Amino acid sequence: MKDFLEELRWRGLLHQRTAEEPLDQHLLREPRVGYCGFDPTADSLTIGNLVPILLLVHWQRAGHRPLVVMGGGTGLIGDPSGKDHERPLLSAERVAANVAGQRRVFERLLDFDSGAANGALVLDNADWLGRVRYVDFLREIGKHFSVNAMLQKDSVRERLNSRDQGISYTEFSYMLLQAFDYLHLHREFGCTVQMAGSDQFGNITAGIDLIHRVLGHATEAFGITAPLLTHADGRKVGKSEGRSVWLTADRTCPYAFFQYWINVPDEDVGSFLRRFTLLGREEIESLEQEHARAPQERVAQKALAGSLSELLHGKSERVRAEAASDALFGRGEFGRLEESTLREMAAELPHSDHAAERLAGAGCPLVELLPHTTLAASKREARELLERGAIWVNGQRAEAGQCLVGSDLLPGGFAFLRRGKKHWHATRWRTDAEAPRE
Repeated sequence: MKDFLEELRWRGLLHQRTAEEPLDQHLLREPRVGYCGFDPTADSLTIGNLVPILLLVHWQRAGHRPLVVMGGGTGLIGDPSGKDHERPLLSAERVAANVAGQRRVFERLLDFDSGAANGALVLDNADWLGRVRYVDFLREIGKHFSVNAMLQKDSVRERLNSRDQGISYTEFSYMLLQAFDYLHLHREFGCTVQMAGSDQFGNITAGIDLIHRVLGHATEAFGITAPLLTHADGRKVGKSEGRSVWLTADRTCPYAFFQYWINVPDEDVGSFLRRFTLLGREEIESLEQEHARAPQERVAQKALAGSLSELLHGKSERVRAEAASDALFGRGEFGRLEESTLREMAAELPHSDHAAERLAGAGCPLVELLPHTTLAASKREARELLERGAIWVNGQRAEAGQCLVGSDLLPGGFAFLRRGKKHWHATRWRTDAEAPRE
């Protein structure tokens, strides 16, 4: 078996662990069962969830068995950890739909079907929490929790200090439910390790304490957390232009997903390669050395974006995203791009719609078109840009008096305009009667 903890350590994914030396020995003796829980607040997961998912991936690659626990039960309550206000309660139907949506991500990253002894399982804690009777729960579980100790947990204490929000009894009870999850998984699956982000450490230790109180202090139960990740400048990982970056294509298209990673700053790319990809140590160190010699080539960013795109969306989508990125920021070869790719690209750029009838005859003069885009504020500026050779159409430099004609259009009626090296505007030329007009 691979050394799971050493793998996390060199990747920068190990933050806290309980009972360090006993845990080391526990993992080296034989394959173990470990779990990580996920909150079904949406029908997909963001790249902010990618690290805990990768904890399970590395766990399985080390020979251990991963359990993915979907919070179909706890999701009806809501975790107060890291929140300054109470979450709105979701309906049971919405939570069930979110659980089903999130399963898609895990099925891409973990091995469920090979028949290996450490094959992954997806479980929904609604299956056992939904059967618990309230009075029985208080008698059998609640009696083991000290309110005094619960009040000292960060997730509770921070909310108690908030005069405006406070914490409801509903959210205050969340810790007991998550602890009960660990006890149930220990009994039913022999689960001895819980993994999560560092904001869950208090909930993890509550579960370990419950196991010890119910099953005896000699019972082996451990916890491991990864650090909550930020960029080098302190920005939260997982946002692009104020939008969340999701792990499924219906929420964030493969091109936009690729572009998020290709635009990672130089100071972050080394740590991101370690933490977010499954590339080996030697390959990552080689990429870092190559990046240090020629950062302008963005070799490390390309490897990061390509690796993660293939991991989450498959090889064909990675190839499409690479071709789209190369068209915009490399060689400008638009001719081999599919309409679906062009559509994704246009959605991520400043864009506008135009009536295709304007391209009839001699076509639409660029000097008249540019002021209706984000590339020029007036015809005068447009004329100056064209005379300087600063405007490009679908990767080809435009001439001063050039008109856009029908034969310039790419599949789907798109034409991509560029000013200088970086400023793009996508135009789409519609043939229907309701085409927008300038």
